[in-house]
Amino acid sequence: MGKIKITQTRSKIGHTVRQKRTLEALGLKRINHSVELEATPQILGMVSKISHLVSVEEIK
Repeated sequence: MGKIKITQTRSKIGHTVRQKRTLEALGLKRINHSVELEATPQILGMVSKISHLVSVEEIK
């Protein structure tokens, strides 16, 4: 599987606890913070739930 770069683009303030915990589980701590993770089905599912808070890039 490939890798993806996930960057938090919007604040977690005002969103549900579940969405905040998903950001934390992905390792995102603040706006403009990025992490590189394997593109597993579990990670992609988490990203789809908070797609309005993050941007995703594919790494080759």
